[in-house]
Amino acid sequence: MAVPLFNLAPDLIVSRLCLGTMTFGEQNSLPESFLLLDKAFDSGINFFDSAEMYPVPQRTETQGRSEEYVGRWMRERKVPRDRVVLATKHALAYCDMLSVCSVCGLITLTFIKFIGLIGLYVPMFGETEYDPIKQFDSIDIEEQLDGLGRAVNAGKIRYIGLSNETPYGIMKFLHIAGRGPGRPKIVSVQNSYHLLCRAFDCGMAECCHHERVSLLAYSPLAMGILSGKYFLPDGGPSDARLNLFKGRYSEGESRYNLSSPIVQKAAKAYLDIAGKYGLHPVSLAVAFVLKHPLVASAVFGATKLWQLHEVLDACKVELDPEIIADIDKVHTTYWNPCP
Repeated sequence: MAVPLFNLAPDLIVSRLCLGTMTFGEQNSLPESFLLLDKAFDSGINFFDSAEMYPVPQRTETQGRSEEYVGRWMRERKVPRDRVVLATKHALAYCDMLSVCSVCGLITLTFIKFIGLIGLYVPMFGETEYDPIKQFDSIDIEEQLDGLGRAVNAGKIRYIGLSNETPYGIMKFLHIAGRGPGRPKIVSVQNSYHLLCRAFDCGMAECCHHERVSLLAYSPLAMGILSGKYFLPDGGPSDARLNLFKGRYSEGESRYNLSSPIVQKAAKAYLDIAGKYGLHPVSLAVAFVLKHPLVASAVFGATKLWQLHEVLDACKVELDPEIIADIDKVHTTYWNPCP
């Protein structure tokens, strides 16, 4: 079954599955990354996501490799440029987790002529409450949009979006874009959305619906928790991300806290639902995300080909109202344990 498509912008059609590359250059070698990219592309995925901060965990020695690997894959495989949509994210003045990143350049993809979608980070990764004490001065939105507008006009990027954004941020970018000529309008927001985090539906969804901004839902498997692998008797594979980088991946571990009883209970409840209806847990999790009317694409990661196959299989799954009702009961009991 071919991966379905979504019209993200007037002339930008993306697959509803987007392969994230945050493991390329750390967990995945160059040959392994090429195999994953090959399989994804051959299966109908035309949408690939990266960031200048990747791979994770962030290290000065590896920063930028994920973008580099995607560029090398396109060049060496001679992939037609018009058959691939590339999304990357640029870090402005952000938090400590991006301290290894260079912020002197806007676009860091080395081998690619232009970017399909570029997103801007904001300092709210995994936070549930706004703290004015943590507010810091950054580049004015007017200046950001003017610079992005010049990049669009130069043919370097096609569209812009936001990442880890808030309702205020979305509306502010849209408002300022409408005040001046040549300022591009955001077409997407890339925020976390999955069974363990439905915070997008609290405010963000209303903004996106009325302003026609699509959600690129990242981490549909909650960093692998919803696959059930961490609940195996041995605690899951030693090379699973939360095991491999335990104690070295603070932003991931703080959000996806496996030691939290609430996270454990909620995740196991969703695994039980999958078992009740004879579904693979990955299919349940990904199909739930794709069912959301505002989701353009689910941005997922895979370090092994069989993991990629599991996500591809989820495109075949439709969740009926009875399953959704059971999901909503769990959500009401365990409200967004992985924000």
